[in-house]
Amino acid sequence: MSSYDQKPAEEKPIEKMTVVELREIAKKIPDISGVHAMKKEELLTIISKSKGIALSEKTKKTVPNKKTVKEKIKKIKQLKEEARKSKDKRKIKFLRKRLSRFKKRSRKAA
Repeated sequence: MSSYDQKPAEEKPIEKMTVVELREIAKKIPDISGVHAMKKEELLTIISKSKGIALSEKTKKTVPNKKTVKEKIKKIKQLKEEARKSKDKRKIKFLRKRLSRFKKRSRKAA
């Protein structure tokens, strides 16, 4: 078996399947519509409920608490100010990206 060969979709655990594979399985389930608009997490929950498969805790995405995300944003802003004072451009760039990521998470949590 070469590295390009893939296992059939039925042999893989559903957590490891791609969105395309999950959509193909979800299409076969009756009473489900709008499969193409669903995200991977939604597809996983629908398929696991219909087949009676328990998902592991790692695959379930939890929405972060808004308060904890805001606290992390404050800490990152403080670190960014310290980096500006020390004129560390590399660290500023890293913290700017990290800050942006946490702001997106806070919007999701709201």
